Amino acid sequence: MTTTPHPLVTRARRLAHDLLVPHAERVDQEGVPASHVEAVKRAGLLGVVGPKEYGGADAPVAVARETAEILAGACCSTWFVQTQHHTPVKLLATYDSPVREQLLRPLATGELLAGIAFAHVRAFPRVPVRAVPERGGWRFEGPVPWYTGWGLNDVMLLAGVTDTAEVVFVVAGAREQSGLSASAPMRLAALTAARTVSLELDGLWVPEESVVLRTSQEEFALVDLPRAANASPAVFGVASAALHLVARAPDGEETARSLRARLDEVRREAYALADHPVPHACVPDRLAVKTRAYDVLRAATTAAIVAGGGRSMDLGSRAQRLAREGMFLLVQGQTAEARRTHLGSLASG
Repeated sequence: MTTTPHPLVTRARRLAHDLLVPHAERVDQEGVPASHVEAVKRAGLLGVVGPKEYGGADAPVAVARETAEILAGACCSTWFVQTQHHTPVKLLATYDSPVREQLLRPLATGELLAGIAFAHVRAFPRVPVRAVPERGGWRFEGPVPWYTGWGLNDVMLLAGVTDTAEVVFVVAGAREQSGLSASAPMRLAALTAARTVSLELDGLWVPEESVVLRTSQEEFALVDLPRAANASPAVFGVASAALHLVARAPDGEETARSLRARLDEVRREAYALADHPVPHACVPDRLAVKTRAYDVLRAATTAAIVAGGGRSMDLGSRAQRLAREGMFLLVQGQTAEARRTHLGSLASG
């Protein structure tokens, strides 16, 4: 018996086939164009997790994962720009706030594109960005080391930590303004195309009505730890794309089949753990499976390089691009716990 794919999965596959894959090597060298973001919007994929009453698709989590795999495997830079958008949508949908009624619909429909600037909160007790209450709002001070989608995003979800260890999430305009300046785009080994900059906050003031959530640092860490311990769907998408190249190469079919079986197994385990009914449970198991997913990703992208031979050294090589994207995914969203687990696995491997 066959089942009909969800419409968003069908649209993601069509988008990947018609636009993202054919132009991925050019985008890797030149940058994600606004037209790619517009195409993702037209496919309805910016609203995959948005509530229906606000114009989103409210798709099942399995659909959100599959569409993420498809986009990442097709053009990881485009996936990375648009994946930032879904966190603000989910947060606004979850917590009632004045800014929710103002922004959730345009975000869920893709009229506006959002980025995120809060990974630095994980550095606590070090506080790179401070949030200070001031005249009916909040003043933000400090450096944001990484911000993706600069020049493409309309708004950003920004967080800072107060002197009493409270995390304050606000929505701010993603543009240079009083108290906010951006560096030149970073030149990176992978995903330079995603338009990543660092931000300097020098007294950026945001009104109280732009606050999305205030929570203790302990509560933030409790929610963030298991989420960060889960394997990213992008890992499975990039690995799968690499195995597609391997399978088409001379002598590559058996290697691709063996690695595909390993990839399918670890994918099932990773998603089963991510769906555990107790959100904070099984963190060591999640990290162990995430590390195994990295192992298969590394093997798949290495196999694609080997199968491509000397041609893989050309900057226009698809295998090389996937290998560099795989390298990026090894550290994307990395926490101290994930790093320790991964290094320990490599030492004992």
